[in-house]
This record gives sequence, C-alpha cells and structure tokens, in this order.
Amino acid sequence: MPSIRSSEHWTISTGWSRAHALGLKILVDQIWGHTSDRHPWFIDSRSSPGNACADWYIWADPRPDGTPPNNWLSAFGGPAWNWEPRRRQFYLHHFLMSQPTLNLRNEAVVAELLDIGRFWLDRGVDGFRLDAVDFFLHDPELRDNPAQLPPGNQIPEKLFGLQQHIHDMLHPDVRDVLRRIRELMDRYPGRTTLAEVSSQAGAFERIGRYTEGDEQLHMAYTLQPSRGAFDRESVRRLLADAGNPRGWAAWSFSNHDVERAVSRRSPSNGASVDPDFARLLMGLMLSLRGSVSVYQGEELGLPTAIVAPEHMRDPFGIAYYPEFCGRDGSRTPMPWTAESPQAGFTTGIPWLPLDPRHIGLSVDRQQTDGRSMLHDWRTFLAWRKLHPALIEGDLVPVNAPAPLLAFRRSTAEASVLVVLNLSDQPVRLSGNLLAGARPLMGHGFAETQGEDGASLPRYGMLFAAEEAATAAPARILEPAR
Repeated sequence: MPSIRSSEHWTISTGWSRAHALGLKILVDQIWGHTSDRHPWFIDSRSSPGNACADWYIWADPRPDGTPPNNWLSAFGGPAWNWEPRRRQFYLHHFLMSQPTLNLRNEAVVAELLDIGRFWLDRGVDGFRLDAVDFFLHDPELRDNPAQLPPGNQIPEKLFGLQQHIHDMLHPDVRDVLRRIRELMDRYPGRTTLAEVSSQAGAFERIGRYTEGDEQLHMAYTLQPSRGAFDRESVRRLLADAGNPRGWAAWSFSNHDVERAVSRRSPSNGASVDPDFARLLMGLMLSLRGSVSVYQGEELGLPTAIVAPEHMRDPFGIAYYPEFCGRDGSRTPMPWTAESPQAGFTTGIPWLPLDPRHIGLSVDRQQTDGRSMLHDWRTFLAWRKLHPALIEGDLVPVNAPAPLLAFRRSTAEASVLVVLNLSDQPVRLSGNLLAGARPLMGHGFAETQGEDGASLPRYGMLFAAEEAATAAPARILEPAR
C-alpha cells in the first residue's frame, strides 16, 4: 500500500470529520479481485515464476497447441487469458486485459488486502463497497465452462453470454474470504460492508448466503434489477426475490455500469423521461425490503446522457460501439447549479462532457420547485421514516390482476399494503381492497381515495395501513373497465 503523506492524511481526516458532522458516512470502494497490470505486485509476478509475488495472480501454462488454458471468457469480450512472454504463461483477467485477477487462495494476498482495509478503517472510513465479489474465486482445476444456448439462437454482441459461468466465478469458497473481511470489520464497531453481486442466475440466493448471520457481509446488491425490461412479469419476479427472508439486500435501480433506470425502463424507450414513471421507480425501490443505494442524479430524474463517440472514455463502450454505447452515459457530471460553468461540477474540464439536457434538472432549480423529482424524493423519504414497516418489515407479494402488482410490508406492530399501477392509464380498485385498511397520505403520490373507492392514476402507487394481525394473505383487485 503506497504511503500517504501527513498533509494528505490531514486533508482526508478533515474531510471525513466534516462529513460526520453533517450526519454523513463514507464508504470507500475496494477492488479486491484484481489490480492494474502496472501495479508493483503484478510487475514482480510476471517477471518470473520464482519471485516474491509469483503466485499472487492466476497463472497457467498454455495447452499443447499454444491456446489458452481453458475456454473462459472476459466479461468485456474475448478470452479471459492473456499471454505473458516474460513468464511464458497466461494470466487470468475477468475484465480488461489490463486488470489481472488476484489469487485470493493465497494467504499472503488476503492478508495484504485486509491490511489495506485496516489502513482505511484506522483513518475513519465507515465501511467498504466491495466490487464484483462473484469473481473473487473460481474452480482451481480451471475446467471449461459449458456452453449456454443464446435466446432465440441469435449470437449476442457480448460473447460472455454464450457460456454457463459455473467454473470461472461463483465458487462457494468465496464465503471463507467474506468471513475474513467480516472479522476485520467487527474489530471496528459501526462500520459496514456493501458487496456487488453479479446478475448471473441465482443472484438473490447468493445475496442471502453472502449476508446471512453474523459471519458474512452486512449487505449486498445485484445488477440484476438494473438490467432488462420493466414489464409486469419482471417486476413480479423482483417482488418474489425481494421477499427472500435470508440476509439483507441493498437495492440499486441505476448504477455506474448500466443505463440510467428512467431511460432504460422508460415506456418511451428512453426518448424522454416520464415524470410519473420516474416516481413509480422511486416509490417501488424505497418500499422494498432492504437498504437503498441511490445513484448520483437519480434523485434528479436524470436521463442517460448522450456521449458522442469522440468523447467516450469507457473501453467497454468503445470496443462495442455502436451496438453497445458503453457506460459513459451514466457517468457524466452531476448538475449542481444551472448558471455556473459545467453546472457547478468543476471549474476545469470534466472527464466526460455535461449533457445539456441535464442543466435544466440541476439541484438548485429543483430545490425551489415543489413539483420536481428532488422534492418528491425528499418528501417520500421523510414520510417513509414514519412507517417502520416499510424499513424493517417482511415483504410478502399479494395477488393482483394486470396491470396491478401488490405486496405487503409487515412487522409485529404494523402492516402496510403497497399497490402499484404499471399502466399508463388510470385504474380503479374495487372497494374490498381497502376493507379493514386505512389509506395513508403524505407520501407525495396523488390522492387515491374517492367516493367510488380507490383509484390509482397512471403509474400511481397506493399505501394503506393494516392491522398486522388481521392482514389478509391476498386480495382480489378489480381494475377499472
């Protein structure tokens, strides 16, 4: 770990002290599955098989015909192996060629990573976000992955989808590494861990295994909800996964690795942001069982930025353009003040250009607009704190006909029924829906109670308080005709 000069240490400590004074906690991103190929460890490791860091990475001999050791693929395209002529072996890289995979079966490597964690914890950091934990360990026998039949028998632009990833990742021994990390964290009370789990099948089951009990991590999120469609069946499956009582999930609908949710899932296919639909995404995510990760700009309703090819930075996007435009559109500057240069993000030239569409959605403009997304987020979050069932309660899906979906959040003391209208048309609900329940107000969604019963506007949500002991297991909801 490179040393930090005393002045830098003072600056970091001062910054964290200021954050803590404001009631904020800071998590530091930790990439413990790989390093740069310019890292001193790797430079040493690749020089020869007999040096101090020789087995700190994953090395393997070529097959007799000179091809890589097996058929594993990089998540970013092409083989997951790269030839190193100085060592006369292949090294494994799950992502970019410049990101060699660390050998976490080597005790010296794990000890060094834990020491790095200790370095930051000693300086006051509140926890870690752990990158790509599904890739930490793999089959030590380096067996080939079986083929995966692509949907519709169409070859995808990303060849990674043509394999069942049962040997190159997802190894059950990863829990031993996670346990070591938890042991470190427990020496620092009040600190936490947030793990990133891949979108491979069984993601929520893995979240349960990675976070259950007191010996694993505190919480984990998966990219699975950040991909694919937002139709009724997809959300129904999401609710079924959200009801998993094992462990503790963290929810993320937008992310630095995917298109922004309001664009990706928009009924207009991202052509414009529908404010009602954006509020539905907000209300759903903040009503699920688990913690919530709000991605920068999500609370502003930012659409995915348009980044011209000449301004792209993401190697993944550059390689696959135009079939895949990469991740730069989710990584552009945050618009703070509309009238400032670069919308107040920087006084210099940012790494990625500011999307002009984002300027009108800046924080300063939304702060004074009672109809803005920022206002809606703040209103709903404040209201949510008044209802512990939405924060701590179990989640059980409730039967509802299309286009509706419903679920219940319950503790021993209270129960809240949540109903979503996934349609762009208003829906009336039959009177028996709210039998024994009391509609809740103050959450910021449109009023839903009228003389002829409850009515949900387009992309609307209903919240109703129930007696926990008498909450029915399911209700029949009648959409308007």
